Amino acid sequence: MGRPVIRVLIVDDHQMFAQGLSGALDIVPDLEVVGVLGDGSGVAEAVIDSSPDVIVMDLEMPNVGGLHAIGTLPEPVPVVVVTMHADDVQRQRAFAAGAVGFLAKSAPLRDLSAAIRAADAGETLDWSNDDERAAMLDRYAKAVLDPGAESLTHREIELLTLLGQGVSSTEELADRLFISQKTVKNHLASIFQKLSISDRTQAAVEAIRLGFAKPN
Repeated sequence: MGRPVIRVLIVDDHQMFAQGLSGALDIVPDLEVVGVLGDGSGVAEAVIDSSPDVIVMDLEMPNVGGLHAIGTLPEPVPVVVVTMHADDVQRQRAFAAGAVGFLAKSAPLRDLSAAIRAADAGETLDWSNDDERAAMLDRYAKAVLDPGAESLTHREIELLTLLGQGVSSTEELADRLFISQKTVKNHLASIFQKLSISDRTQAAVEAIRLGFAKPN
């Protein structure tokens, strides 16, 4: 059902930051958070259990820090380091340990999302200047949707958004959009075909996954 999303594991001892980041990334349509850990001690096990495509990891954590945790990975998974201490020394240490990206915690969600996509695509985000950094992140700034989602019309997106908000009856959908019930059914049939789904419940789930509606 749609293009596989990029599975992300977050490893950070600051609980509020980690949970906030998890919620923010989950709203990005092509990203899915598959786990949140408070330090690096359980990273190896989480990689086996959750099969993340990319790990977002802090450096300084209790028990097992990020630099050591990178070395414990049972299989190669790209790691994007996100830290409060984003200086050149820490950056060099992170890349020497095997990280493929390095961002400050103050970086906007757009940049982090782009870095995750770049890491998943096999890029190393070790830029030498701000222009290089901007060019790399711009290249991966847009969420990659499956062709069906990309082909949705403006009206179909409106309808999908309402479904994601819990409006499901044909009559109410028609009233909200000022169209006939027959037109609603035609649009729904087109949405179902484009997204490879079969009912309105699945459509509501897709509306949230694609970022057209927020979960209640």
